[in-house]
Amino acid sequence: MPLLALGLNHQTAPVGVRERVAFAPDRLHPALRDLLDRGGAYEAAILSTCNRTELYCGLKDGDSRQVVEWLGDYHRLQTVDLWPYLYQHAEGRAVRHILRVASGLDSLVLGEPQILGQVKAAYQAANSAGALGMRLERLFQHTFAVAKQVRTDTRIGVSPVSVAFAAVSLAKQIFADLPQRTALLIGAGDTMELVARHLHESGIRRLVVANRTLERAHALAASFAGYAIALEEIPAHLSEADMVISATASPGLMLDASLIHRCLKQRRHQPMFMVDLAVPRDIDPVAADLDDVYLYTVDDLKDIIQENLRSRQAAAAQAEEIIDSQVEHFMAWLRMQDSAVSIRALRQRAEALRDEVLARAQRQLAQGKDPAEILNCLANTLTNKLMHPPCAGLREAAAQGDVETLTLIQNLYRLRDGKPGP
Repeated sequence: MPLLALGLNHQTAPVGVRERVAFAPDRLHPALRDLLDRGGAYEAAILSTCNRTELYCGLKDGDSRQVVEWLGDYHRLQTVDLWPYLYQHAEGRAVRHILRVASGLDSLVLGEPQILGQVKAAYQAANSAGALGMRLERLFQHTFAVAKQVRTDTRIGVSPVSVAFAAVSLAKQIFADLPQRTALLIGAGDTMELVARHLHESGIRRLVVANRTLERAHALAASFAGYAIALEEIPAHLSEADMVISATASPGLMLDASLIHRCLKQRRHQPMFMVDLAVPRDIDPVAADLDDVYLYTVDDLKDIIQENLRSRQAAAAQAEEIIDSQVEHFMAWLRMQDSAVSIRALRQRAEALRDEVLARAQRQLAQGKDPAEILNCLANTLTNKLMHPPCAGLREAAAQGDVETLTLIQNLYRLRDGKPGP
């Protein structure tokens, strides 16, 4: 009953293909039940994000083809159309894969932390659907522990590697009292949404969003308890801003140096942190020469990001070492579970033989026979019954010249030169 990790991601499939095999959150429960009923798995979990769709399964018969066919059927795709984009990992490689995914080592942005939350959501969905067995349950718990260890023992997630996060990280360095500050965001696109999210999570006191379309500014500001203004209102509010971050598609400057200079006077030359993420630029580069202005461009942040990415790559090498040892740790546990069935069967057989011999001895005692003779007979009979299978195996292996089996039995019974070992 091998473990399987099967799926596709941003490295193997274009977004058009990823969209077609994505699972909506409200469809995970019925999809998991259908996978268990028809997909050849006895336990399963589905991880579905914008960058990947992955199935983690315990297979009923060790053949993954039924799972692949189920994935295609569920999304109304031909299996032949899916094959070029899929990867499959079994047993130890499957364990390694999920550990790397949860630790951010397989992400589009190396070390990004969001994926761990998405893996936890996949686990919770599978758990609520009753789709987890003992092995996947243990694998997910092990995965969460290892991902936490990677975050704790390495610097994989410390250095920012997105312009939005880098901008906010710089703001924190300049303003130790960030929760007491006001930020003006110019633009309301995806990048500014990330900036707003990072600032909000950092506890910014006041957030003002300016945009050409006021409705879009309202929508973004409302998501983070902010305030929306039109672009024409920027001169009236600029002096309130301790930091200004701009990313628009405007062909010309949004803020010129003279306006910024006037605002500094109104602020009595309190520092103003400015980040221009736009190309072409939104903020007059001459403003960088003004006292009390800290102006960074997207190129400045890219230099920081490249250095931080190198730092993350060094941390990733450390993380891989942690994962190597933790894969073996989990596989050792898995092998123990595989042996548990045989151990139980061996013990049950020994206990059945014991009960049989003991019952016979008790009947003989009830008939008044000599207790010493009965005990001696019990010991001999039990020894003979317990030793018959290995002795027969040794004789058969010796007769066939089967050195491997001979060595196995000798090791199993701790034999040294025909004598019991220590």
